[in-house]
Amino acid sequence: MAAGIQPRVLVCLGALLARWVAAGLEAAVIGEVHENITLPCGDISGPRGLVTWYRNDSEPVFLLSSNSSLPPAEPRFSLANASSLHIEALSLQDEGNYTCREVLNETQWFQVWLQVASGPYQLEVNISTTGSLPNGTLYAAQGSQVDFSCRSNSRPSPMVEWWFQAPHSRNEPFGNNLTVSCFTLLLMSRNLQGNYTCSAMNMLSGRHRKVTTELLVYYPPPSAPQCWAEMSPGLFKLQLTCRWDGGYPDPDFLWTEEPGGVVVGSSKLGVEMLNQSQLSDGKKFKCVGSHVVGPESGASCVVQIRSPSLLSEPMKTCFIGGNVTLTCKVSGAYPSAKILWLRNLTQPEEVIQPNSHYLITQNGQRSTLTIRNCSQDLDEGYYVCRAENPVGVREVDIWLSVKEPLNIGGIVGTIVSLLLLGLAIISGLMLYYSPVFCWKVGNTFRGQDMNDVMVLVDSEEEEVEEEEDAAGVEEEDANEREELPKEIHKHGHIHRVTALVNGDVDRMGNGLQALQDDSSEQQSDIVQEQDRPV
Repeated sequence: MAAGIQPRVLVCLGALLARWVAAGLEAAVIGEVHENITLPCGDISGPRGLVTWYRNDSEPVFLLSSNSSLPPAEPRFSLANASSLHIEALSLQDEGNYTCREVLNETQWFQVWLQVASGPYQLEVNISTTGSLPNGTLYAAQGSQVDFSCRSNSRPSPMVEWWFQAPHSRNEPFGNNLTVSCFTLLLMSRNLQGNYTCSAMNMLSGRHRKVTTELLVYYPPPSAPQCWAEMSPGLFKLQLTCRWDGGYPDPDFLWTEEPGGVVVGSSKLGVEMLNQSQLSDGKKFKCVGSHVVGPESGASCVVQIRSPSLLSEPMKTCFIGGNVTLTCKVSGAYPSAKILWLRNLTQPEEVIQPNSHYLITQNGQRSTLTIRNCSQDLDEGYYVCRAENPVGVREVDIWLSVKEPLNIGGIVGTIVSLLLLGLAIISGLMLYYSPVFCWKVGNTFRGQDMNDVMVLVDSEEEEVEEEEDAAGVEEEDANEREELPKEIHKHGHIHRVTALVNGDVDRMGNGLQALQDDSSEQQSDIVQEQDRPV
């Protein structure tokens, strides 16, 4: 009979609870899976009567009662404060409606709605990158595409957010989604390097989890590598240096001998030290730089080492008390040679140090040694210019002669006197052997406009008149000739010659020759007259 009454009581309780739930007389309590929860039964401050707890599913289910004679439905159910239902180790199946019935002066019913939250658990972050480092750090090549996704197991579904924090910057949100958050960066750039955080929050329980992933952006150097050779400081060794700047992270370097490819060394620094046994004139060394996101074959540069060659004047002269500069030039040396000046062949190890007497200057691979206030006893002799680098050593000897200073004024005066004496001798010889030539020279200096010689000769008419006058005179004197001894007139035809000499010697000479011919003819006529009988 009792067994038949209990189901009908529970059915009635179910109907009453349904009406109370519809009226909104329930309290809400939120718990989490695997946690403990306590459901209150009305006002717990006053005295309490007999309390009984039920689970409302399709029909009420007895859970627990303050009557000690009724055991709990499960060991994890117990009373707290003589009225509240305490549940240990919540599970998702515990979610639902709970009813508390209290019988004191009257019977009271209290409805409680229990919600069970789970998660977020197993937060999964996926980033499609170029690769990862041994420590797990992800990296992507500059300009590549990167996909981001974040998922989590949670009840109810969580709200997922992405945050980005660049170095030395604050967090910036990338957006949120209630179920899943995915996005893609099409072109990775340097300013997108940093920490990416995925945060998932259970909106029911308020619990959240987050995962932070560091993402590096790698990029190779933009230009070709550069390599060079130099003498190591403090050590007489060859230092090979290779640089390939502008990329991230730093590349790796490999030095080899060429040809042959014998490995010299590899490092992150690109610096290798070689001793003299590994060196020879004209030898080549190749540096190959490789980058994690660079070309597979890498990039390279070649260094060829050479011993120095010297060029200098073999002999120099200095006057006592004067200064002299010795010059030494190095060519073809790689790496650059160290230039030293030494004194005397017998003690080449004695290096000349700059002081008040010696001044040494160097401009690139050209060195000069200036000796001040030359002294024949101290400074005359051999000087050695030495050029050395790790590949080889070269020396050149320079002989310095120190002499007494010359009397420059006396030498110049002597030369001038000899020149004047020679000029006087030549002038005398010319005057002696060719006076006409001297006369021509003199006229030449008088001016360029005096170039003509004009000879004026009386005309034939004047000559005829003169002959007639002469005939008259002869007739008058005929009688006198008969009585007087005969005289021979030594004058014939008279020619008046006027010469204007302006420098034309040839024409003047022609005029003189004509004059001489006339004189000869006159003399011939006179002789003929003398031979005639009286």
